[in-house]
Amino acid sequence: MSNTTTTVGSSSRSTVKTFEFGRTHVVRPRGQHQATIVWLHGLGDKGSSWSQLLETLPLPNIKWICPTAPTRPVAIFGGFPCTAWFDVGDISENAPDDLEGLDASAAHVANLLSTEPADIKLGVGGFSMGAATALYSATCRVLGQYGNGNRYPVNLNAVVGLSGWLPCARSLRSRIEGSHEAARNAASLPILLCHGLCDDVVAYNHGEKSAQTLISAGFRNLTFKTYNGLGHYTIPEETDEVCNWLTTRLGLEGHDNKR
Repeated sequence: MSNTTTTVGSSSRSTVKTFEFGRTHVVRPRGQHQATIVWLHGLGDKGSSWSQLLETLPLPNIKWICPTAPTRPVAIFGGFPCTAWFDVGDISENAPDDLEGLDASAAHVANLLSTEPADIKLGVGGFSMGAATALYSATCRVLGQYGNGNRYPVNLNAVVGLSGWLPCARSLRSRIEGSHEAARNAASLPILLCHGLCDDVVAYNHGEKSAQTLISAGFRNLTFKTYNGLGHYTIPEETDEVCNWLTTRLGLEGHDNKR
């Protein structure tokens, strides 16, 4: 698939920022198409890295869409440009959030899912910064809008985050508690979070705190899995958990034997 441009702005602002996304890789379902999941890579990576792994999973009913983030200066690297879903200077609850970048990436995910057939279940997942973007998409779905106030257009049936964190965590609980509809949406959205105890890039406590924040905000259908000895990467035990969880939560026909 070709490169895509996403424009972010609001009616109250005169400036509009454009983000140029990289190549999107698609893994077609080997069986009956029942679900489509957008999977988001980590900082400095690209969509093809994950598409190669995802096509080996025993999930024949899932179509995987693996986009590539825009190349942009990233503060945590001293402004050095690399692929990133949003700008980040520090991975912590008190760090400033790049709402423009987050909104652009969440909108890109929604655009990729918006053309799927009506009977197909939709999801978003990711690793590291991709997981953070997936969780931000989940909050947009629950609140019904992006950070800039524009309407969020798609319904998510499942969200997966590996070795990630929750952006915009400070205001989430109050925003959800202020809306009965948002509270209902949060309670029903299935989320799987996985994190390794030995992660030296996104510390385990960030993942654990993100899960706690989501649960306290009303995300009751959340599963948090811990992996002893796991660093900032994935292992078969973790991907097996993802496969089993998606099969159950999305009501898929089941695994096949391809590995």
